[in-house]
Amino acid sequence: MLKVAVLISGRGSNLQALIDACARDDFPATIVRVISNKADAYGLVRAQNAGLDTAVVNHKDFPDRESFEDALHTELSNAGVEFICLAGFMRILNSDFVNRWRDRMLNIHPSLLPAFKGLHTHERVLEAGVGFTGCTVHFVRPEMDDGPIVTQAAVAVNPHEDASRLAERVLLLEHLIYPEALRLVAEGRVKVVGSKAEIKEATYSNTWLVNPEPMIE
Repeated sequence: MLKVAVLISGRGSNLQALIDACARDDFPATIVRVISNKADAYGLVRAQNAGLDTAVVNHKDFPDRESFEDALHTELSNAGVEFICLAGFMRILNSDFVNRWRDRMLNIHPSLLPAFKGLHTHERVLEAGVGFTGCTVHFVRPEMDDGPIVTQAAVAVNPHEDASRLAERVLLLEHLIYPEALRLVAEGRVKVVGSKAEIKEATYSNTWLVNPEPMIE
């Protein structure tokens, strides 16, 4: 059973998807700690409602990023954490921290990486006029929104919708693929080879879920 920590900064909807998955008897991972850098993050309430141990490591309590990340690492180590899932954790992590947890940390991003890295993703997708967007679960690397891809999901873009509606539809897919990515890792079916993540015992290298929506005039 893989011992997982989930790092959050906000409402924790992807955290909830992971909580629900880990509650299943056949799921090969368990959440041993939920950590937020913000004491008022609603995700902490979700975790406490599920009976999970929580902690707050507030970045504002530290003089610099390095000392904050050292405290975060200590909290993870003391909890016996073996693997990290970033779920809306709104802090850029230094390369030293990332390399401590190399190939033991996943992130989810609301685009089909490597396209549309960074913030304001859905607005930029609509501005670019692309036909499809989606979300990606990937291993974390020091570069922002970079690393071997484990799972992706795609959705057709409706050019008449706004960024908020598009974000809602992509979020539904995030809740599907993040638990699936964690399952694959926990089952030992993911091997990082160079810049790619290879999936064992599968005829495909990534989970690809296409969820088109009828065009709305």
